[in-house]
Amino acid sequence: MINWLHEEEGYCEGEFKSAFFRNEGNSEDLFVYAANPELSEGAGKCVDAFNHLSEIEISEICKGIICYVKESDRYEGYDLPDLESELDILNYCWFFSLYVNMLRDDDEISYCIEGEGDWGDLIGFVISGGKLIYVGTDYFEFMKEEE
Repeated sequence: MINWLHEEEGYCEGEFKSAFFRNEGNSEDLFVYAANPELSEGAGKCVDAFNHLSEIEISEICKGIICYVKESDRYEGYDLPDLESELDILNYCWFFSLYVNMLRDDDEISYCIEGEGDWGDLIGFVISGGKLIYVGTDYFEFMKEEE
């Protein structure tokens, strides 16, 4: 359920409880942003899909984060601690925003998640149609725009 904080033309912001991912300070509250208030139903679908990611999907996201941090030139000098499982990466990063990546409520569910890591930079991932399509820092490049 989304608690809408601001709803105006061209911008919509709310917050919701995350079922798994945490915000800085271990808070369960994450922000949700949509291009306009008409996307409130689509935003609800995105939040619901995000809160119902399967263990396999979460594991895939975690593996993607680990791979990106290990292989990116951006993080030279940062040594990722030894991890017993890929889920342990979540002890070193947190997420704070979900961006609705839909133009209409009846579009395929698509969203970007934005967070940060102990390595000192943003990290995000993009889910579209129930599939992880990107992990890294350029997640906004996947945002759909009105034509």
